[in-house]
Amino acid sequence: MLYYLFEFLEQQYELTGASVFRFLSFRAALAVIFSLGFSLITGKRIIDFLKRKQIGETVRDLGLTGQKEKEGTPTMGGLIIIFSTLLPVLLLSRLDNIYILLLIVSMGWMGFVGWMDDYIKIFKKDKNGLKGIFKVMGQILLGILVGATLFFHQDVTVRTEASSLNSVAQVENSIKSKTQDSKATLTTIPFLKNNEFDYHLLIGWMGIPSGSYTWLIFIPIVIFIITAVSNGANLTDGIDGLAAGTSAIIVFALGVFAWVSGNVNFASYLNIMYIPNVGEIAVFIAAFLGALIGFLWYNTYPASVFMGDTGSLSIGAVISVIAIIVRKELLIPLLCGVFFIETLSVIMQVSYFKYTRAKSGVGQRIFKMAPLHHHFQKLGLHESKIVARFWIIGIVLAVLSIVTLKLR
Repeated sequence: MLYYLFEFLEQQYELTGASVFRFLSFRAALAVIFSLGFSLITGKRIIDFLKRKQIGETVRDLGLTGQKEKEGTPTMGGLIIIFSTLLPVLLLSRLDNIYILLLIVSMGWMGFVGWMDDYIKIFKKDKNGLKGIFKVMGQILLGILVGATLFFHQDVTVRTEASSLNSVAQVENSIKSKTQDSKATLTTIPFLKNNEFDYHLLIGWMGIPSGSYTWLIFIPIVIFIITAVSNGANLTDGIDGLAAGTSAIIVFALGVFAWVSGNVNFASYLNIMYIPNVGEIAVFIAAFLGALIGFLWYNTYPASVFMGDTGSLSIGAVISVIAIIVRKELLIPLLCGVFFIETLSVIMQVSYFKYTRAKSGVGQRIFKMAPLHHHFQKLGLHESKIVARFWIIGIVLAVLSIVTLKLR
């Protein structure tokens, strides 16, 4: 909104200084300051409101040290993250940008699904919360919306070299200009030279023309990514500060990718895919990062508030959508390695338990408890030490992910 206001003031009244709002770096800096300040200032008020309404966490007895002390801690704190992100985004970003609109819808929709889950747990006294099928349906609907928009919307393009275009007609039409913006289901394969991959190749071997039915493979892939990352973030949210801190590290790395992919000079220098209009999401990412850091002020050990599924599901969904937008979704297992390890530990634990029970009648476990952070708690490590070490791992993985820009 402010972007359009200052654009109007500059054009109509030639207001000195109004042109500064054209600069993406300025608006991104304002966004992170605004969201951080908003989350810090209003966070306490929201926590007090949650306490007054007795919106507290019901802790299942897992036999973990310090677990009972968390009973009654306010939850639904993900509302702090959502409001602190969306408010500066609405004020500072260009709302005619399709990527910004997608991210707003993604955060709002999955925040609503998570809020429903928390509401049922707290007010309906049902520890299971929203049934799993409805959570998955919410993630699938979001995946369909995101996948269809990125595939069909005319503003979602990449800048391609004439020699890399699919048809002879496209090559002939681009002789006058070396590059052109075109629709393409391209993504990036990390660590490989000439690392652009087109999803059409997954069905192109059947002789299907490019662009005709590629959405049949692209949209299910988007659904899978959103569901996997969203659930991964949800599983990681088990001890104070782990999910929020890890997510902040991931979001910072995605901000780097968005910045260089949306800047034609950086993209040319690094020899990476240039994605027109994607730089605008740097404003959203900056606001998101500030909100996560501000939330950590209240969520680090001992936590004054938990994010609940309201926060964890929306965080995971937004991270996955950003990764897909900047064509770095194949980096997710590395960049979101902490989420991946936590999810994998649960899959391994459940699968091995069922296998051994079917084989011998007695189920056995690989870990003392899953997800993995609870395993380390059972080993006697304090949760603040576990969180710090997971953050360090997250930083290393983020650095490795950024290094892929040149390490090919």
